[in-house]
Amino acid sequence: MSERQLAAFADTHAWRIPFDTTPRYFAGPGDGRHVTHGLAAAGWTRTSDPLSPEIVLTSPDRRHHLQFDPQSATLAWWRLRAEPADAKPWFAEFGERVPAEILSAFTDALIAPPPTEQADPFRTLESSGWLIDAGDVAASPDALCHVELQTDRIHGGTPHWRVEAVEQCPGTLGERIWHASFDGHTPAHLVDAFITALADPAPLQRGMYEGTVRRSAVQKRRSHPLTRQQVLDAHTTRLDALRAQARAARRRQQPVTASAPSPPTSATAPLRR
Repeated sequence: MSERQLAAFADTHAWRIPFDTTPRYFAGPGDGRHVTHGLAAAGWTRTSDPLSPEIVLTSPDRRHHLQFDPQSATLAWWRLRAEPADAKPWFAEFGERVPAEILSAFTDALIAPPPTEQADPFRTLESSGWLIDAGDVAASPDALCHVELQTDRIHGGTPHWRVEAVEQCPGTLGERIWHASFDGHTPAHLVDAFITALADPAPLQRGMYEGTVRRSAVQKRRSHPLTRQQVLDAHTTRLDALRAQARAARRRQQPVTASAPSPPTSATAPLRR
């Protein structure tokens, strides 16, 4: 990360009138640099044409690729493909309006070491007050965001996760605001990291009427807005933590080379002839 890039990030947020926005899944996409700066700090590099609106970031081991395509016809602007050395390939995609802070929880978890205990996204949602029915579907307290564990029998019956945020419009079935989907081989702790951020009741900070904040969102003016320096300090602190986690992960993956054995030594001095 260059000083110029960090300064541009801070300037964007410093000149905006900040509002706490809830629920966070209706806060709008926010600043995608929460995602791209975090991966860059962990050593991911851009492997796409610098002059193209499409961005492809590739992990240092070349096994993970994140694509951002604002011209996508499917409304899935973010796609992540993984080809782990010790597991089956997997794929995840995210709609254009997914909040960057929620998506970055997923990409940050790619860098951090996996937790020791088994992740359970439904347990995470239940502890946050979401309602879970017998059909493996969880609904937010306002019933406008849903998390479902689906089984696709056509493709082998492997369960996969799908998330949708829907704006309820009078006289209609509702409008889908954004979606996220994780195929059946996506590591559970990554899905859980995304869902934990999704269900977090803490507001996200947005400018007034910014982007795609929905009618269902509530905005309250911060009584003590963050200064430019506070915004920059919080961002760089997170990037420093990700950078340290990436370095630690690379050290763990390095093979341990055995040192050459020392030549045998005799307990007694050799005889002189």
